[in-house]
Amino acid sequence: MKLIIAPRSPKSRKFPITLSLTGTPADIRVETVQAAIAKQFPQLSTDRQRLTIDKVALESDKTLAEYGLKDGDSVTFKDLGPQISWRTVFLIEYGGPLLIHPLVYYLPSLFYGKDFQHSWMQTVAYWMVMLHFLKREYETVFVHRFSHGTMPFRNVFKNSAHYHLLSGLNLAYWVYGPWNGAGTALGERSEAVVYGCIALYAFAELSNYHTHVTLRNLRPPGTRVRNIPRGYGFDLVSCPNYFFETLSWLAVSVLTMSWSAHLFFAVAVGQMYIWAIKKHKGYRKEFSDYPRGRKAMFPLIS
Repeated sequence: MKLIIAPRSPKSRKFPITLSLTGTPADIRVETVQAAIAKQFPQLSTDRQRLTIDKVALESDKTLAEYGLKDGDSVTFKDLGPQISWRTVFLIEYGGPLLIHPLVYYLPSLFYGKDFQHSWMQTVAYWMVMLHFLKREYETVFVHRFSHGTMPFRNVFKNSAHYHLLSGLNLAYWVYGPWNGAGTALGERSEAVVYGCIALYAFAELSNYHTHVTLRNLRPPGTRVRNIPRGYGFDLVSCPNYFFETLSWLAVSVLTMSWSAHLFFAVAVGQMYIWAIKKHKGYRKEFSDYPRGRKAMFPLIS
C-alpha cells in the first residue's frame, strides 16, 4: 500500500513523501512506517519521529488499520529533534544533588565563609538525601524498565533544574548552614523527633523500592507491555511509589524544619500528584477491570 507522509510545517524541505509499504493496513504497524522514514532519512531515527492523524499520536506497536488508514491516506510527521535516553536523563537529574550536597556539607568555608561543626540534625538530613538519590541512581540502572526510550534533548535542562536547584543547591545551602550548626537553637532536635523521622524515612524508602520492583516485574524485558499492578501499596492507590516518596520527603521536611525543605516538599508532592492523576486515569481507561476502589496517590482520599 501507499502512505503519504505530510509535514506538520509547510516549510519542510523533506516532506511530503509517499511510502510504498508491503502488506495491508491490517498487517503494517506504525513502527514499520517509522523504520521506512528512517531508512530514507537516516538522521530521523524512529525515536525522534511523531506521526499523527487529526492530532492523535500513532503508537508504534499498533497497525494502520487500527487508526482507519487505507491505501493512499496520509499521516502528519513532526521531527521531535535530537533525543536522549530516559535512563541517561535520570542519571543526570539525580547526579546533581549527589554532587551538590557533599560540596556544601564538606566544604562550608566555600559557601558560608567559615568552618563550623554540623549538628546531629544536619548530619542525619545529609545522609537521608544522599541515600535517597543513591537509591534512585541504582534503580535507574538496575530496576526501571522504561515505556518510552527517549525524550527531546532540550528537555533535559528543564527536567534537571527541579533536582539540581530545588533539591540540590536550595536544600543543601539552607539546611547545612551555620545557623543550623551544633550548639544553635535551630539545629537542636530531640531524640524522639530524629529517630521518628529516621523510622518514617526508612519505611518509606524501602516501600518505595518495593513498588518500583513490582512495576519492573510487570513488564518483560524489551517490551512495552502494560498490566494492572497489584499487591503491596497498589491495593490502595494507583501510584504508591509517589505516596511513599511523599513520606520520605515529609520526614526530611519535619526533621529540618527548613523553609527550603518545605518548598521542595510542596513542589515535589504537587508534581507527583499531577503525574498520579494522569496515570490513574490512564489505568482506568485502558483496563475495564481496573479496581474501582483505588485512589490515585493518597489512600482513601484522592
